[in-house]
Amino acid sequence: GMTEWTVVGVIVALIGLIAAIAKPLISLNTAITRLNTLVEGLREDLRQVTADNKSSHARLWDRVNEHSELLNDHETRLQAFENKYR
Repeated sequence: GMTEWTVVGVIVALIGLIAAIAKPLISLNTAITRLNTLVEGLREDLRQVTADNKSSHARLWDRVNEHSELLNDHETRLQAFENKYR
């Protein structure tokens, strides 16, 4: 009678509810997975940029030190020259 149809109605409603909840959850899970992949890629890119940056700075400081030595050498030679012709 009526109770069987009520049970069937409740079961159909539950299946509909589960389907309505499952679809957004699956979409959310897919989006989270994609975001995780993107974040991992960004983290790796940042690591690479940081490493490149460090080596660039090291090279720049090496050049600055070379120029500093050259300037000191020139300064010494100029002083010797000035002292000789005073």
